[in-house]
Amino acid sequence: MSATKSQEGNAAVDDAFKAPNQPYDVNDPSSGDDSDDKALAEMGYVPVFKRHFSMWSCFSFALSISGLFGTVMTTFSYPLSAGGAASAIWCWMIAGIGALCLALSIAEIASAYPTSGAMYFTIKYLAPPHAVPVVAWIDGWLNLIGQICGSASSAYGAAQMLLAAVSIGTDFTYYPTQGHVIAVMAGLSLVHASLNSLTTNWLNRFANTYAVIHISVLLAACIALLVMQKDKHSAHYAFTNVEPDSGWTPPGFSFLFGFLSVAWTMTDYDATAHIAEEAKDPARVVPKAIATALTFTYVAGWLFNIVLVFCMGDPAAILASPIGQPVAQIYYNVIGKGGAIFFTIAAFLIMNFVCITAMQAGARTVWAFSRDQMLPGSRIWYRIWSVSDTPVLAVWLYALICVLINLIGLGSYITISAIFNVCAIALDWSYCIPILCKLFFGKFEKGPWNLGRASVFVNTWACCWTAFVSVIFLFPTVMPARADNMNYAVVILAFVFILATSYWFIQGRFYYTGPRTHAHVAGGVIVREDSDDNGNDPEKSAARTAGAAGLHRRNVAELQTNSRDVPVTELPGNVQNVSELPNDARVHELSGNPDE
Repeated sequence: MSATKSQEGNAAVDDAFKAPNQPYDVNDPSSGDDSDDKALAEMGYVPVFKRHFSMWSCFSFALSISGLFGTVMTTFSYPLSAGGAASAIWCWMIAGIGALCLALSIAEIASAYPTSGAMYFTIKYLAPPHAVPVVAWIDGWLNLIGQICGSASSAYGAAQMLLAAVSIGTDFTYYPTQGHVIAVMAGLSLVHASLNSLTTNWLNRFANTYAVIHISVLLAACIALLVMQKDKHSAHYAFTNVEPDSGWTPPGFSFLFGFLSVAWTMTDYDATAHIAEEAKDPARVVPKAIATALTFTYVAGWLFNIVLVFCMGDPAAILASPIGQPVAQIYYNVIGKGGAIFFTIAAFLIMNFVCITAMQAGARTVWAFSRDQMLPGSRIWYRIWSVSDTPVLAVWLYALICVLINLIGLGSYITISAIFNVCAIALDWSYCIPILCKLFFGKFEKGPWNLGRASVFVNTWACCWTAFVSVIFLFPTVMPARADNMNYAVVILAFVFILATSYWFIQGRFYYTGPRTHAHVAGGVIVREDSDDNGNDPEKSAARTAGAAGLHRRNVAELQTNSRDVPVTELPGNVQNVSELPNDARVHELSGNPDE
């Protein structure tokens, strides 16, 4: 009897969380254009998600991931203390160019290879065959760690904003403790994970509102400050005043720390690429969304910083704000208590948009990596919840990790700050690796959206800028450096590198083959290639055999699909025609010319 109940329970779980091996019919209008699913299958993946995201929702998604209004509020202190008013204005303008070049480079690559794996997946096509497994492994772990750190820091910042509003409401009689911030952050993460457990259709509806609210709040804040502040700084002061307060000498070096605000705001550029399998016409829509959203963020962010500098009053006073939020203090000083509460709550709302979109992108990354057997427990995280047809287990795993990271803040704020600092470095280098492969190995095939003749220059500038700003990220922002203000980001990066490398040599190199082939197109039909966790996957079996023989990289490279045109001759058994395939292997037929 107990065995029967156990079997029934397992069957119920299997029904609730299905392996994503039976994708949606491409003829279903809600799935999007069948050519999108065909293109995905030609890159080796079975279409799973419904395609609801349009150009507008992708743009809104890409705009929200930066959270311009909220992230500038949380990072404005860095350029202000690094070099004063001029640092806030000029550092954004200079650093934004480098960040925009990186975003455009990512958009170009995403157009050519639109999958949920995003930049990690492109290694399959851009790197030499023998190097694909190890390069994809490094790039994938950098990207995932960067996304997790970014999501954790965004949720932490959202909690800070909410409690700052509470502090303003009590006339600064309440001061949030570290425990309060962590508790609020954990509660918010539960909300974000719950929302990300909904269907793609609902996530698309949410995304449609992000940009409207964000832009409206940004305009309202700028207008309110310019109208209400009667004692504005002069243009000469705003654009030329340099007052470094970081302790660094010479002052010019201190000025460079103003770049950090831009680097933390304009990052996670490929988040929109991670929802490519949920977007309509992703080869065009995703890169356009990234390019337009980041261009808007660059221009609007620069103008917002100018407004803040003109209206901020005494910089020393707002840096010494009892709530630790200089911009919220500006609102309080200029607009009053009510206005300060309103715009701080608005920043809290926008930071939640950041968290929701970042968690969606991060969960899709976990799911995509699990599809390629890259993570421990991949068989679990790859499963799709039948109720919403989304990777709910991956969502909640991602949320749990973010909460656990923030719990470190209860014991050491220095450690949690170092983890947050890793975000931009890890993400930016996960982008530069495929860009460098594109530049050096010449295997890139242009997508419908590309940079044309400017591509090489933009790509090169993006990598040079990332190398430069990464060095700045590793220095302490104030001097003299002590144990309580030291930047331990380099320690965290070293720990992550050692962990990922050890995992590769201990286990990964024996089974991981890089982005894998799960489907191909044969005679106009998407054919799923079966695999399991018992060694029946030909790529995994080959990897194990090759690893034991010490020939992993060379032999596995022969099994990689390094062309978009997946061979259509790989039919199972003695099957001579696609029509002879069983129903479970013959996933769905594509409209159009079957010979394409």
